[in-house]
Amino acid sequence: MSFPLRPALFALDPERAHRVTLGALSAWGRAGCPFAGDTPRLATTVAGIAFPNPVGLAAGLDKDATAIAGLSALGFGAVEVGTLTPKPQPGNPTPRLFRLAEDRAVINRMGFNNGGLAAGVARAAAARRHDSAVLGINVGANKDATDRVADYVAGVTAAAPVADYITINVSSPNTPGLRDLQQGAALAELLAACIAARGTTPLFLKVAPDLDAAMIDGVARAAIDARVDALVMGNTTISRPPLASRHAGETGGLSGAPLRDLARARLSDLRRATGAQVPLIAAGGIDSGAEAYARIRAGASLVQVYSALVYEGPGLPRRIVAELAACLARDGFATVAEAVGA
Repeated sequence: MSFPLRPALFALDPERAHRVTLGALSAWGRAGCPFAGDTPRLATTVAGIAFPNPVGLAAGLDKDATAIAGLSALGFGAVEVGTLTPKPQPGNPTPRLFRLAEDRAVINRMGFNNGGLAAGVARAAAARRHDSAVLGINVGANKDATDRVADYVAGVTAAAPVADYITINVSSPNTPGLRDLQQGAALAELLAACIAARGTTPLFLKVAPDLDAAMIDGVARAAIDARVDALVMGNTTISRPPLASRHAGETGGLSGAPLRDLARARLSDLRRATGAQVPLIAAGGIDSGAEAYARIRAGASLVQVYSALVYEGPGLPRRIVAELAACLARDGFATVAEAVGA
């Protein structure tokens, strides 16, 4: 299924189309569109947070927290903004965003382009004065940071009074060396520092689908030991399944439909490794209620979408919510929680 404005948006450069879309959503939110995520059958609680439905927006679309109200009105149960870094940074050189239409995929090497933590958190705080979905703030480190743990602590400290939850993103492939924080003593140090800084705000950790079995075991143990509130699996992948698009050879992280099988498999691995001791959030290749339901049955308490919006349009969140409700009813589950890992 496509949407009427897709041909016009696809006629634009991908980054320009992104800016146009975000501007329209921001204007829609300012017009006072009501929050549309209240779906009683799908209401669920994770990390002590009451989510009106389990379908969230992944970080990356609204990097600077400019369109929270408009995104909430699309029907998301949660909107995650960012990634925000302590200092503003332009990101990597353009071109850095590519549509792979034949594959229903996207490759990006954006590099945490954003206007900085202070401005983003201020906008998020202003948005909280209105009805909205659950708000997550995703934080990261500047490319030139000499102390990346300190950057994450700064992000967590600033976001904690505003966010319903904070995600520390160590899984982007587009900041050199960032993924090294996903393992060993570096991960333990990072989690300890961020847990100390978060106060009472739930802390989530976002990891990559490219982790091998030993690394997944290490992430699970570190998260359990640190008492992280949830794990997000995952982000874009640097692997390349067979692709048809002429952009298949571009460097960066691949997202969208080709990521589906890998993301599903790593979710199952993480569920096994954690022994269901940490709630899981599934991301990567989710474009329908059936796929959201499959991730929930595989152990996810929540799901996140992003790249599928490029191809399915703004009606996607409500469609996923409706299809997911139908799947639960068909199989006799009264709540989302009953189906998790079933």
